[in-house]
Amino acid sequence: MKTERNELVQVAKSLKTQGYSYLVKITAVDYEKYLDVLYFLRNMPAGKDEVLEVQIDPADAWVPTLMGEFEAADWYERELFEMFGIEVKGRSMERLLLEKWNGTGAPLRKNFTWNAPYETEGS
Repeated sequence: MKTERNELVQVAKSLKTQGYSYLVKITAVDYEKYLDVLYFLRNMPAGKDEVLEVQIDPADAWVPTLMGEFEAADWYERELFEMFGIEVKGRSMERLLLEKWNGTGAPLRKNFTWNAPYETEGS
C-alpha cells in the first residue's frame, strides 16, 4: 500500500488496530531517482500481510519513527539510518550498529564508493 511519509504513523496506527500488530521488517530500496522505504506488517491471527511503501527523495531522505507503535522498529530504523542514510525523525541514533566502520556515506546506496579504509575487529 503506497503511503505518504506524513501519513505513515497514522496509517500504521490504523493497521495496528485492524490486527497488524507484528512488524516483520523495515528496509529500503535505492532506485537512484527515489528511495522506497518498505514496512512489512503481519496480522498473525488472520494470517495476512501488508506492506507499506513510502517513496522519498534521496536528497530529502527522512521518515518518521514508528517506535511509538512498534518497539521492533528500533534496529530496523537504525539500519535505515546507517546503511541507507535515511534520517528517522523523532528518535536519536546514539549507538550505531557498525561502530567500528569509519567510512562515510551510506553503503547500501547505489552512489556509494569505498573511499575510506574499512576497519575490522582487531585491526
